Amino acid sequence: MSDGRQLAPEIARIFTRGELVVAMLGVDTPPFFYKKGDQLVGLEVDLAKAIARELKVTVRFDRSAKTFNEVVDMVARQEADLGISKLSRTLARAQKISFTDPYLRLNHAFILNRVKFAEYAKGRPVTTAIRDYKGTLGVISNSSFADYASRYFPQAEVRSYQSWGELLKAVDKGEVIAAYRDEFEVKSVLKTDPKASLTLRTVTFKDLEDTLGIAVGIQDPVLLAFVDQFLSQSAEKLTIDTVLQAVEH
Repeated sequence: MSDGRQLAPEIARIFTRGELVVAMLGVDTPPFFYKKGDQLVGLEVDLAKAIARELKVTVRFDRSAKTFNEVVDMVARQEADLGISKLSRTLARAQKISFTDPYLRLNHAFILNRVKFAEYAKGRPVTTAIRDYKGTLGVISNSSFADYASRYFPQAEVRSYQSWGELLKAVDKGEVIAAYRDEFEVKSVLKTDPKASLTLRTVTFKDLEDTLGIAVGIQDPVLLAFVDQFLSQSAEKLTIDTVLQAVEH
């Protein structure tokens, strides 16, 4: 570099540009990333800004992606340096980009229509009815949980919806018995609307884990190592409890 420093090519690229380009889903997903007035805020926004500060550059968020998979594709096409967008580390995505070590671990979960599930279970214990689940199961289209559904619940009748809001409406109406997503999103439904527990219930799978990581281009191994090191040295670690507390605030 002009200042005499020796930097890896990908770090030099970012430094020369003067900004870290971060791909992030265009749909607000609080408390991870969302617009508050004219400001983009959230836990992952803060994470991206902290990484940029360590690199001594500014950060620019590209929110043109309409799906989580599109965020990954942007990094794969080198349109962004990083993808920070509540990305589940799936095998399909790992075939085109690299993932950092997890910065948040969440269990898988169902949110169930109480009446429809009782009709389906026919008196069987919940654990039995769920483990060999053959009922209707709603997922968000092209999401990590669409992949997980075919892997972990191959006998279920999977139905796809364009958004979490549409999927929740389908569960509430009984169009599907269950919606499948991570425990944060599932628990948040009842946390933000306690009355929903009258018609809905949740089931958390302690042996199925959804790990969130930052997407990095396969051509950027030093950047990957840098972000991993940053995450390992971070004093504040995200947990399901801290994320749920962020919803309250």
